Amino acid sequence: MKAAIFKNGKIELTDFERPMLNGRTGAIVKVHGCGLCGSDIVKYKNQSIPDGTVLGHEIVGEIFEINSKTNFKTGDKIISSHHIPCFECKYCKNHNYSMCRHFKSTNIFPGGFAEYIYLSEEHLQNVAHLIPDNLTDEEAAFYEPLGCCVRAIKRCDLPKNSNVLVIGLGSIGYIMAQGLKAFGMNVYGCDLIDDRINKLKSVGIEAFNSSDTDYCIEHSKKLTDDFGFDAIFMTSGADATIDLALKTVRSGGKILIFASTPKNFGYANNEIYYRELTVMGSYSPSPDDLKDSLNLLKEGKVKTHGISTIVNINDIQKAFDDTISNKIYKAYIKISE
Repeated sequence: MKAAIFKNGKIELTDFERPMLNGRTGAIVKVHGCGLCGSDIVKYKNQSIPDGTVLGHEIVGEIFEINSKTNFKTGDKIISSHHIPCFECKYCKNHNYSMCRHFKSTNIFPGGFAEYIYLSEEHLQNVAHLIPDNLTDEEAAFYEPLGCCVRAIKRCDLPKNSNVLVIGLGSIGYIMAQGLKAFGMNVYGCDLIDDRINKLKSVGIEAFNSSDTDYCIEHSKKLTDDFGFDAIFMTSGADATIDLALKTVRSGGKILIFASTPKNFGYANNEIYYRELTVMGSYSPSPDDLKDSLNLLKEGKVKTHGISTIVNINDIQKAFDDTISNKIYKAYIKISE
């Protein structure tokens, strides 16, 4: 089969042995397409993966072969996430599912940028779902990334009608803002790129340009009766956004981090201490978060239509390059019909 592997600092197509069931439980899935995630980009840019790695996990596909106790059958169109918690360990008991060692050790094989993948029985039982009829493949591919956003929103545990600012309006910021609105928050967004600002405005969420820090601070006060935002959701990986978050969050407020930053400067201890700020991270979703994500997509509360650029797997290196250079907003790698 055809698969895209990381090799010598690039992504290249190669012949790869197709996974087989060989008596195992689970399913072989023919991959229709797979979204290009920001984490794929980070691993690629940092060259933190070994040669031969097949990236990709935001999969949409069709069951090609199956041996399972679930109700899935050959021909079913499905989506699936890639990690499953054990539900039994100390992390799971404390709802830190993405810290679970089993969660970290599970994955799809060999990766989403391949014509076929193997899904275990655990995947089928916990994180795989039929694709709703009203969603296109490109829309359904947001199932896992939106699940990450749902996890972050729940983790922040805000009262309804809280004033929230999303910093960074890439594809994650775009769906994070919509998710927050669906959970009953008063949501605003900011970014340096006007096209992204206008995209968020098109779904009824106010957004503004963050290039002028002084303006951001004053505008934030104006929007929040001079208090500042109850919570900041950090979906930008730029170091400068840390300072912006500290200057726009109210005292006693929360900063939710959903992005890594290149220099890892961190947050000022005295700001956190004297202003009683809560700074917290959120990483990856639980099966329940993924169910909520699918419902948000199915019910149209989070709109993802038309925001992905469809790129054939033969041009996957260009998809990486164009995403990094902001030429495209979000890439969906088309692998098969």
